Amino acid sequence: MARNDSSRRWYLFDYGNVISTAPTPEDWEVLAEATGTPDLQAPTSRYWLHRYAYDAGAVTADEYWTLVCGESVSRTRAAWLDALDGNQWSHPNLETLDVLEDLEARGEQLALLSNMPATMVSQHADAPWTRLFRHLFFSSSLRLVKPTPAVFEHVLAELGADPARVIFVDDSPQNIAAAAALGLDARLFSPASDLSAMLARSDSAAPGRRPEDPPASAARGLQPVISSAVPE
Repeated sequence: MARNDSSRRWYLFDYGNVISTAPTPEDWEVLAEATGTPDLQAPTSRYWLHRYAYDAGAVTADEYWTLVCGESVSRTRAAWLDALDGNQWSHPNLETLDVLEDLEARGEQLALLSNMPATMVSQHADAPWTRLFRHLFFSSSLRLVKPTPAVFEHVLAELGADPARVIFVDDSPQNIAAAAALGLDARLFSPASDLSAMLARSDSAAPGRRPEDPPASAARGLQPVISSAVPE
């Protein structure tokens, strides 16, 4: 898609740990009991090891949960596990939502880019926060995942945006490094972040800009089907 009016600014947000808060320990316990697999939240767990493949749509729900559980999982059980998983990632970050609503009320252009499996996309389809965004980009629809350069290039083309005019907010240092390498104004978010202040900073002072970070490919595979032990 050809770029149009590339001087217009866009705000591009991640979902998990930015718009939503992290799952609680109780959430993980419920999912661990349902899967029969302890410590799912650990970065080295099977939940995360196969997550990129699921986010990219490279495996089905029952295939993913079979890998997580270490035993064959039926479609019915997979649907139940998907529901539990979707619920634990649905706790809203109210401070972030306040900022998004303020940006939208001011007429700013908002877009979302999330690594998210198709089942979870369906669960959130009618969530009120989705109406704040002009574009919603999900890895399972694109068959591309962060931090691969291709997913950012696709989003830039769809937005018709100059990379420097896109403020990208994400909680993953790897995603931030990959976006910054393509010229996006990438800002690292954490639970302690003051999002309003972060967005008000000039480009040169943007927190999270980490030019010294290694390329994303060095930390996480570039192919959607490559397993990763690092959560999004």
